[in-house]
Amino acid sequence: MIHVLAFITTQPGKREEVLTAFRANMPACHAEEGCIEYGPAIDAATGTPTKYGDDTFVVIEKWESPKHLAAHAASAHMKAYAEKTKPMIASRVIHILQPAA
Repeated sequence: MIHVLAFITTQPGKREEVLTAFRANMPACHAEEGCIEYGPAIDAATGTPTKYGDDTFVVIEKWESPKHLAAHAASAHMKAYAEKTKPMIASRVIHILQPAA
């Protein structure tokens, strides 16, 4: 299994607009072969002093294998999502992880 944490920071004030596009793309991602989990997360309102901030969200993904993740990245719907949101993204940092033995 492959875990992915993608830290997406939008241009100021654009997070909700990007999340709207993200959510519209989620059903296509969930339908992909090998997708175990795929969804966005934002800071919880718990008073935690360490926060990502109002312009950042984290995509939490799980894929059956690197092959499935590569197919996801190359899919037409992900290319369309990336093109649509590109002007609204300030930075994107993606971590690909595997379970620790």
